[in-house]
This record gives sequence, C-alpha cells and structure tokens, in this order.
Amino acid sequence: MTLDDVKVEGKRVFLRVDINSPLDPSTRRILDDSRIRAVVETLRDLKGARVVLGAHQSRPGSYDFTSLEPHTRVLQMYHGGKVTFIDDIIGPRARRAIEALKPGEVLVLDNLRMLPEENKSMPPEELAKTELVRTLAPYFDLVVNDAFAAGHRSQPSLVGFGEVLPMVAGRLMEKELNALNRVLERPSRPCIFVLGGAKVEDRLPVIRRVLRDGIADKVLLGGLVQDPFQMATGRMSKRFESLDEKGRAHVKEAAELLERYGEHIELPVDLALDVRGERVEVSVEKLTGETNIYDVGLNTIARFCHYVKTAGTVVAEGPLGMFERRGFDIGTKELLRAMAEAKGFTLVGGGHLGSMASMLDLESRMGHVSTGGGAMLTLLAGETMPVIEALERAKKKYGAIITR
Repeated sequence: MTLDDVKVEGKRVFLRVDINSPLDPSTRRILDDSRIRAVVETLRDLKGARVVLGAHQSRPGSYDFTSLEPHTRVLQMYHGGKVTFIDDIIGPRARRAIEALKPGEVLVLDNLRMLPEENKSMPPEELAKTELVRTLAPYFDLVVNDAFAAGHRSQPSLVGFGEVLPMVAGRLMEKELNALNRVLERPSRPCIFVLGGAKVEDRLPVIRRVLRDGIADKVLLGGLVQDPFQMATGRMSKRFESLDEKGRAHVKEAAELLERYGEHIELPVDLALDVRGERVEVSVEKLTGETNIYDVGLNTIARFCHYVKTAGTVVAEGPLGMFERRGFDIGTKELLRAMAEAKGFTLVGGGHLGSMASMLDLESRMGHVSTGGGAMLTLLAGETMPVIEALERAKKKYGAIITR
C-alpha cells in the first residue's frame, strides 16, 4: 500500500526514513544532503498529519555516529512546515513532545541507533516485542516507510512497527521500487548494466541473476569488480598468486560466469595506473601483478560510453575507478555524462555514484538516481528485502481496514 491508499489528515504518523549522510570527519558537517531532500515529497503529502520522523546516522563506534540535529536543520531548509528536533527517542520528553504535536508539525527523534536494540537484526515477531515498538506504537495510527536505502535490514523501526500497525510505502519508497520494477520486469532493449565499486561479493550475485534471467543484454565491468574476471582469463597472474581464499573463490565464480555468459560480459581493454602520481594507460594484455590500477582506460571509456548512449535501459552501480583521486575520476565522470545524454531509461545506484551525479549536476537528466546502494544491489540480485516483505504483510493484515 502507498499514501494513495490512506487518509492522513489529523493522523499520528511514524515516518521512517533513511537520511544517513556522509559527514566531514573534522567538522561533522553534512557533505551530501540528497537523502534528506529525497524525503520532502513524502512530508509534503503528510502536511495534514502529526508526523514523528525516525532515522539513523551511521552506527555506534564510527566517527560519524552523531545526533540528528544537523539533519533536522537541513530538513528545515527544504520543508516549509514546522520541523523540530528532540534529543530523545522513547523517554518521557519524547513522549510528551509526540502527544503535543499538532497537524502539519514534524518532530525528529534522535538517532535511533542510540538504542542498542536498533542495531540488531531479528525476526519480525521479535522486533514487535522490542522496547522501541512497545513504547511508541500506542502513540501512532499509521506507519509510513520511506527508508528504501535501509530496506535490506530487519530492525525494530524498519519492520517491527509494521507488525502492530498499518504500514504503507512513502513516495520515495514508491519511486525506488517503480524504477527497479521497470528495469527488472520490462526493460527497453538493449539493457546494459555497468557495475563497478570495491565490493566484489556484492556484485557477483547481481551479474549472475541479471544474465541468468535475461534481464541484461550486456554487463560492463570496472572498479575492483573487473579484477577477478581479468584473472579468470589468465591476466594479472602475479596478483592471483597473492590472493587469499576469498579472493580465489571470486576468481572461480568469475570463471564460471565467463564460461556461461562470456559473450554478454564486457571487460576493460585498458586501464589507468598510478605511476609516481601520474596517470599512465596500459593495455590489459600487459598487466601482471599491478596493484596501482585506479581507473579504466580511455579506450574502455569510449567503448562503454557507446554502449550506454545506444541502450534502451542503463543501470549503473559503483564507480569505475578511484574517483576521489584527481586524474582517476575520468571513467566515472564520463560514464555519468554519457548516461545524461542517453535516450534510454537510466538508473543510477546510490552511494558514491549517486553522489558524483549530484556533484556534476546531472541528477535531473537521469531517469532515476537511487538513494540506496546495498538495498538496490539486494533487489537486483533477486534477494528478499525485509522491509518490502513487511509492507506486503501489512497490506494483507490491514489493507481492508484502512484503504479507501
């Protein structure tokens, strides 16, 4: 169910969002507010409700594990209604503030992960028994879940409330799922996937799924994801010798994928090395044990951009190189520029690639820029999403009661 299925005027609503944002290590200033901006549309549609907003920032032990007060200040800039922050979650002050809310007002609770139970993954029936859910659920009529980027997690605020209260998808969640459904169920052809980044284990299941199910016509690889595939072809031999057991397992899986789907997998033909601080291009045929590979080469960029510009659908997740380093951001930037010029539907993954699209002012020229990296990969790999399952259960349990 979505906001179109419910009346929210005067209702007490718990709105779960994911506004987890990158912070400057020295000043704790928010560096990219795109996730905060992304929830404004949902807030606009909840203008007649009493809204309590729950979210998290990082996790305990990390430098960026902070209060949500800075996030509230950013939200106040983008949202026209009254938005206030309280440095409490389930204590008496938070409960009194919730009771005092008037229609049109938004109360932002503090970082939910300050509660130890919010950092644990549990089955839905256990989540419903947590202190957070038992304490706050009586104050709400409805849950609106807009936290797509955390949709692959099973935690109290994400899933637990939906076990005891009606829960619907917010506008951002709705947009994210519609964009992914468009790719997975009815992609315009040819459908091209461009996968980069550093976490090989997260991308291998995606490659297998989209090729096995005929979703992708071509998968283009960059970043560290291309390394095991290059090794599987016999390149980077010295690098292969130094791999641990996990790395060798990745190469074995890459070899199996190449054997079965090789004609649909496109590897870089050249790469950019860091040689004493300078960008030096080299053919992949000449690679042996280099560890200073920081980008795809210019010939590869040209090939990849051609595929992108002539595609009916393009899905890109993860940078093609170490885009944080000057001179080695060319592949990632040119990929995004090609996507901005493409006539087909374009979907950009969250995280680093989404941030780069924002920095280049290309967001508005993409079909959809996701707010989720891990969540998007989970869905693309065909794995279950606890939050989506919770929304489905809520429809079965409460649909007949709350829909118009």
